[in-house]
Amino acid sequence: MKKTLGKSICLFSGKGGVGKTFLTLCLAGIYRTLEKKVLILDMDLSGGNIALAMNKPYEKTIYNFVDDYINNRFKSLDDYVTHYNEFIDILPSPKDPRQATKIDSKYIEIALEKACIHYDVVLVDTTHDLNETNLVVLDLVDQILFVMQNDPMDLKNMKSLLSIFRDLEKSNYKILLNNSRDPFKKYFTMFDLKNVLKANIDYVLSSEFYLKNIDSYIMNGEIVTLQPKAANVFNKDYTVLMKMAVEFLGKEESDNGEN
Repeated sequence: MKKTLGKSICLFSGKGGVGKTFLTLCLAGIYRTLEKKVLILDMDLSGGNIALAMNKPYEKTIYNFVDDYINNRFKSLDDYVTHYNEFIDILPSPKDPRQATKIDSKYIEIALEKACIHYDVVLVDTTHDLNETNLVVLDLVDQILFVMQNDPMDLKNMKSLLSIFRDLEKSNYKILLNNSRDPFKKYFTMFDLKNVLKANIDYVLSSEFYLKNIDSYIMNGEIVTLQPKAANVFNKDYTVLMKMAVEFLGKEESDNGEN
């Protein structure tokens, strides 16, 4: 029986500082709860912080994968990933930011293909730049989650981003309004946001999900959605994250998960 390929999901935004890395970890935690094998691929090649946020020492990175693949030393993807727990693995960004320029984007496709063979879900964290690497990732992944905040700059950038996707006739994306990143940003009503974007906002994380002690989670390498009381303490937002995660899996897989 042919193995079903895993789902690849990229988190992207029109500007930095909207909480993509935090949300990537939150989704990883949700998928672990659903007992899905997850790989987090850190594609912020010159300054990624996934491994740091998970407080995991690591030896190999995406750079080592590409370098070994080019030089016929590649044997197994497992040689390059760092294990967080029994369900979540990390493929970190390069330790030396200068190595980022040595990663040919065509090998990103190979990394994604191999990851989707071995994992149920591949979560790709990115920068907000429309550079060659990110364009390749956005073109390859199954689903894109656009993350935005409620502020004028973000709204302007997201409108431009959506315009590009409409021109390219790409529709494999959802939009998340992250009010938890900065609960004091409330410039526009939901009606105004939708009207300017000419698009629906699919998911909203409330200001109640704002964590004053986020640094302590990072220092301890903890994922918020894996904390014992997370589903109760953050009930509304945990439900949003769960809904999002299940919908990204697709109908067939989510139906199987319920049986």
